[in-house]
Amino acid sequence: MAERRELADGEAAFVARQRVARLATSDASGRPSVVPVCFAFDGARFYMPVDEKPKRAGRGAGELRRLRNVRERGEAALLFDQYADDWSRLGYVLVRGQAEALEPENAEHAHAVELLRVRYPQYRTMALETRPVIALTTERIVSWGPALAEAGAFEAAGSTPWMEPGRGVDVLPLARGRQSVRSFQARLVPREALLELMEAARWAPSPHGRQPWRFVVLTREEPKRRLAEAMGDEWRRVLAMDGEPPEQIARRLARSHQRIETAPALILACLYLEDLDHYPDADRQRAEEVMATQSLGAALQNVLLAAYALGLDTGWICAPLFCGDSVRAALGLDAALIPHALIPVGYKAAEPKRRPHRAVDDLVVRFD
Repeated sequence: MAERRELADGEAAFVARQRVARLATSDASGRPSVVPVCFAFDGARFYMPVDEKPKRAGRGAGELRRLRNVRERGEAALLFDQYADDWSRLGYVLVRGQAEALEPENAEHAHAVELLRVRYPQYRTMALETRPVIALTTERIVSWGPALAEAGAFEAAGSTPWMEPGRGVDVLPLARGRQSVRSFQARLVPREALLELMEAARWAPSPHGRQPWRFVVLTREEPKRRLAEAMGDEWRRVLAMDGEPPEQIARRLARSHQRIETAPALILACLYLEDLDHYPDADRQRAEEVMATQSLGAALQNVLLAAYALGLDTGWICAPLFCGDSVRAALGLDAALIPHALIPVGYKAAEPKRRPHRAVDDLVVRFD
């Protein structure tokens, strides 16, 4: 066990690899409180946000307990730990020091917010600039474990045991965390966040690098209403043709209208085939268009994962695929745009029900 006032190389690398820490504080009477926190470190101080919770973040009785404790005692401890069933990979770093609450008017506050937003893209859509940030100045560091030496070695090599140098994004939490959401809060989605989703989409793979897709982003009520009505008219006709009772059609249309009109933002994804290669035979041309459709799916997956990384929620509505003419007419789109999917974007109003996903062994039919 080593005690330090500054992070050694292995400790710094170990801390940098952690996505969450445990913040320990106590009140004036010595009663402790421990909570998991996100953090950023600039080499001198650790910063922890007081992010959006269903409590008041201002001074007084409604403050988060950790914030009250910091104001009362001015001290805290921060624990970074790693557990593995392979005990040769255990480790922790415990930092103790002086803590303070940085208010928005503090010059250091903006620096802390910027660091947090770089480390956690989700914070880019949250109003951290209006909330206090807890800053911790290190006075004593205690660390232990083989994981620290491992982290230092991988940091020196620029790698991890299973990862290529320079790559360190863990995509599985995004893939597992993303859910299909049907109801959203009235809260607006920042324009900058929507542009970042489009930035993610444009890096998807596509046939010959042609990017055969275009997007329409809707945030105003009037075009969303027109789109909902146009698709609803077409759906009403199809459901009646299928023999569904009028009252059931009305209920389904009402739910569909609400889902589209109450989403803070909608992304309409369209195929655009004008720039694709053209072949004299039908089979190759059909394959070219299938490749374009596949690449649109890749672009939309980028959008879904990027949205979740930014703290946003999304759904997937395939209705435009069945009523392309109505969608184009409602939005005044060029005939070359082929509507395929509608992605609602916002902040979920309720936790959606998650459908079961097949096990990997069910999906991989051969692994030679």
